Amino acid sequence: MALDLEAIYVDLHKHPELSFQETRTAGVIAEKLGELGIPFEEGVGKTGVVATVTSSEGPVVWLRADMDALPVPEQTGLPYASTARGTDPAGNDVPVMHACGHDMHVTCLLGALERLVATKDEWSGTIVAVFQPAEEHGAGSKAMIADGVLERHPRPDVVLGQHVTPLPAGVFGVRPGTQMAASDGLTVTLLGRGGHGSRPHATIDPVVMAAATIMRLQTIVSREVDPRDVAVVTVGSVHAGLKNNIIPAEATLELSLRYPDDEARARVLEKVERIVRAEAQASGADDEPVIVTDHTLPPTINDPAATARVVSALAARFGTDSVVDPGMFTGSEDVSWFARESGAPLVFWFWGGVDPAAFAAAQAAGTLERDIPTNHSPLFAPLIHPTIENGVEALVVTAREFLD
Repeated sequence: MALDLEAIYVDLHKHPELSFQETRTAGVIAEKLGELGIPFEEGVGKTGVVATVTSSEGPVVWLRADMDALPVPEQTGLPYASTARGTDPAGNDVPVMHACGHDMHVTCLLGALERLVATKDEWSGTIVAVFQPAEEHGAGSKAMIADGVLERHPRPDVVLGQHVTPLPAGVFGVRPGTQMAASDGLTVTLLGRGGHGSRPHATIDPVVMAAATIMRLQTIVSREVDPRDVAVVTVGSVHAGLKNNIIPAEATLELSLRYPDDEARARVLEKVERIVRAEAQASGADDEPVIVTDHTLPPTINDPAATARVVSALAARFGTDSVVDPGMFTGSEDVSWFARESGAPLVFWFWGGVDPAAFAAAQAAGTLERDIPTNHSPLFAPLIHPTIENGVEALVVTAREFLD
């Protein structure tokens, strides 16, 4: 019996799970792999699943899909919208949503495996399907590698992956070289001196310190980075205090930094640290702020020769006009660790999940940013059809490009 890919997608969307908590998702994957008769290993890197399909001697192609969701309250209004809740790493109860499309990634990889198994007599080689946890924490691929995924499974000759994005359905975005930025996640703790809200002069207020630091950090890109270069400094989380008449002892900022290469990374990190420490000193803080790196992701760099083959395969199947160079995305990914650790070339591309008519109307009106929700938005919801069919087909034709 053929897999019902729409039903799989809807089920995964209704039941999202946070990073390293994808036990139900892994169970669905295992069930479907069993139905297809594909051998697999569970619990790789805690919750990852790895499946292997071999036809005969030949190249080894890794196909990767991530499977974790985000702490986002879904606002799509869809009949299959998530109402799930989870516990984040800090122990907080949070809403959970597949706001980045990883449910679509899992669905399409399952569909591609079904097609590839059915056509084993048409290709030579081995497919390793990697269902990876915790991409949103930038930790899942490293966890699988640390767990021995490269030792227990055939090592790749090429690593392929894809990401659904707010491009029109039927459009694919891929480019040689840097496809996605490098990034760091930082937690900055500003240490003040707490006290009564009526006696601010007897305190060192970390809330004011945090406000000054946040505003000054915004000048890094606007005033210290060449306008021709790419960099992002985002303060995505601010926490301080519990009551309006208590000045707290500390404030915590969580930063997301993006850059195209290691040289730019070093420059931006130096500027962030300089500003954080200078604002603490300007506030008269007795203690130095604490800066912790939560994760570091390398740039996602597509191998030029392998990318040319992927572009050729996608253009042959979907038409030359359907394959575009989207430029470098300032988002980041951890898929490249598989390629870096194995020495294999990587190709990572984007495929559209937006109604083409809605996209064209918003583009004509100049309202793309407002009217077309992007990844991580509580309104993000790919068009089910033909996004699934296109995602499956893209994986099949690109894998076959290296297997045939």
